[in-house]
Amino acid sequence: MRFASFVHGDGAGFGAVLEDRVIDLAAHAPSLRAALTQWGLDGLRERASRGTPRPLAGLRWRPPITDPDKTLCVGLNYFLHAQEAKMAVPEHPSLFARFPAAQVGHGEAVVRPRASHKFDYEAELAVVIGRAGRHIPVESADTYVAGYSCFAENSVRDWQTHSRQATPGKNFEKSGAFGPWLVTPDEAGPVASMDVVGRLNGREMQRDSAANMIFTVPQVIAYVSTFITLLPGDVLVTGTPAGVGFTRDPPVWLQPGDRFEVEITNVGVLSNEVVDEPAQEGR
Repeated sequence: MRFASFVHGDGAGFGAVLEDRVIDLAAHAPSLRAALTQWGLDGLRERASRGTPRPLAGLRWRPPITDPDKTLCVGLNYFLHAQEAKMAVPEHPSLFARFPAAQVGHGEAVVRPRASHKFDYEAELAVVIGRAGRHIPVESADTYVAGYSCFAENSVRDWQTHSRQATPGKNFEKSGAFGPWLVTPDEAGPVASMDVVGRLNGREMQRDSAANMIFTVPQVIAYVSTFITLLPGDVLVTGTPAGVGFTRDPPVWLQPGDRFEVEITNVGVLSNEVVDEPAQEGR
């Protein structure tokens, strides 16, 4: 099944996406994260027919998880991307946090910041956690996954390299995107069968199989859960394939009016236009 968060004429909602409509479950829980926490994935599936039907037309998509306890991203997680970046293959996952204000939903514009025009695209697979766990074994890590989504983990490259910590370059407001929905594992199929594709203005810039990740989804879940409890609605973003803009000659940066799309096999397409940050004093 597919579950999404959105805004409609009466306010915000979330629910199951079924062909040309959604079943809005917001009367029963405040958010998709809360629903996963209260009901679990099986309970969410069971309630998917009980809500208010709404047409897809006219909805504004929000990130599927609007209020995550944490979003953690893996840097340098594809072999060919490590090669193009001229960096050694890491021995452990390289992690950084991404804040909710740093991403928008499907169809909403991402913002190139005033502070830098070295704004790079990154197509990635996002994993949404479905139940709480600590010290999760690799062998059972898949059972903690609620679903998968597309993520444009766009980076402001010069700010990313101000120090050894990548956080500033990864968290400019509305710089990335997440969505349009999460797809449950039974519908999405094996991660190793997914291709992660990034397109800029219709031109394919990135493509690789998720089977070529340096650290698999179960390995990332096990690693993260060693130092912190994973909670329902937590988001793990699994790294970008080769083909990013800063490695090209000349570099390719996102420009106002561009459209960047992330497509993942059996998950969907995330599409966002690029706009400039408004020039407003004091903001």
